[in-house]
Amino acid sequence: MMWYSSYMKAIQITLDEQLLARLDADSEVRRHGRSAVLRRAAEEYLRRGRKRAIDSQYAKAYGAQPGLGAEFAGWEGEGSWPDQ
Repeated sequence: MMWYSSYMKAIQITLDEQLLARLDADSEVRRHGRSAVLRRAAEEYLRRGRKRAIDSQYAKAYGAQPGLGAEFAGWEGEGSWPDQ
């Protein structure tokens, strides 16, 4: 869910004419307006970037070495579930 303060800052962006025409032809843009659609696109862009950063940190922390690492070498089988 997106949250917006009661004050929004107006900004100026530059788009080429073809991109602007395609944006303006979109039904969602016509329904909600350019600003709403571009705000949502910016939120999605930042959300994906955060997810990529988190995924990268997980890969760095857990993907570099197999098993549990040197600190816990030999303990890999100790956490297994008992036979049912």
